[in-house]
Amino acid sequence: MAVFDYRASNRSGELTEGVESAVDLQSAARALRARGLTPIVLKPSAGGTAMPQPVGGKGEVKTAPRAGLTLPGFGSRAEHSSAEQVLRFTSELGILLQAGLPLDRAMKVQIDSAEPGVHRAMMEDILTTLKSGRSLTVGLEQHGAVFSSFYISMVRSGEASGQLSEVLDRLVEYLENAKANRDSVVSALIYPAILLVVAVLSIVLMLGFVVPQFESLFEDMGEALPLVTQMVLSGADFIKSWGWLLLIVIIGGGIVFRNWSSTDQGRTALDKRMLGLPLAGGIVFEFEVSKFARTTGTLLGNGVSLLKAISIAIDTVDNRVIRDALQVLPPAVKGGQRMSIALEESKMFTPMVIQMIRVGEESGSLDKMLLELAKVFDDHVQSGVKRGLALLEPILILTMGFIIAVIIIAILMGILSVNNLAV
Repeated sequence: MAVFDYRASNRSGELTEGVESAVDLQSAARALRARGLTPIVLKPSAGGTAMPQPVGGKGEVKTAPRAGLTLPGFGSRAEHSSAEQVLRFTSELGILLQAGLPLDRAMKVQIDSAEPGVHRAMMEDILTTLKSGRSLTVGLEQHGAVFSSFYISMVRSGEASGQLSEVLDRLVEYLENAKANRDSVVSALIYPAILLVVAVLSIVLMLGFVVPQFESLFEDMGEALPLVTQMVLSGADFIKSWGWLLLIVIIGGGIVFRNWSSTDQGRTALDKRMLGLPLAGGIVFEFEVSKFARTTGTLLGNGVSLLKAISIAIDTVDNRVIRDALQVLPPAVKGGQRMSIALEESKMFTPMVIQMIRVGEESGSLDKMLLELAKVFDDHVQSGVKRGLALLEPILILTMGFIIAVIIIAILMGILSVNNLAV
């Protein structure tokens, strides 16, 4: 029997290293899986002889989990490769396949150039799956927390059609568009968020530290002080005396809101409220429909059936109100009804969405029309975000300036009142 060194993970995500005696590599992999271990690295032992058997299992040397490292395939947050790593993996694999390298060799090239860590261990596990005679789809399915059902379905269609490199190119385009949309929204919101924090801190500092410096000057004035000065002084006294309580209430309220919004009822109510906002509601609607349309169109263009493409695309929608409205599609399509008719009956979607889908159905180019719809809505989202920020930024600045101006005017009016009383 041959001896194989292995690195594997058990059901709790702990790293296990040791040796396994078996006839061949495939038999060793099967033996490890039968014991509840998922092989990460499995290779012939350099020594060719079995290591001493430690207590607790055949050839197992258990080690504590590495700090910050949980092995792929166990659904924890620590295991996730970043979106950029998945994008780079997809892009490089497509380029290597187009260059004529076999799939296992292309995976080996990527592994050799990758930094040690979770992402490299995941690729090593996929390569082990390939060497055991199974498909790339099977290897990706073992890491469902990293690769979405959309990604796996695309790869499966590429393997079935013999056009894996072309499908990977389409995946790269899809991932790049999704990343660009996400990054544009996040980067656009950074400045308003900073501005809001600065505004709140400035007002708290004015009321908590600046205004109290003038209280001794106004303490003998009583009711003779202007009303606005009295209000500002009362606000400053409250911040000074009960600021800690206000901070606790804000933090507690934030925790309660987060817990409530994580429930099904709270998330649905919050998503419904978001859609009802004057400007943001339209942006959220078009952003979610764009994701659905792009996913469905991309899957259809790669030979995935309409029913399966719709089911996968619905899962990419985050807003629960829109997702629930899209749930009418699978039974309607299964019953032979058109998508456009089912969406029209739901009363949730705009005439533009329904019309473009109807044109795609009648022309036999539904995949292209869905991708065009996604492109149109992406443009609308970006322009809507720009318009929203164009309104939000001056509103924040003017609001902050108005409140600070009121505080300064109140102090000046109080000082003038003291001077008039002295005269």
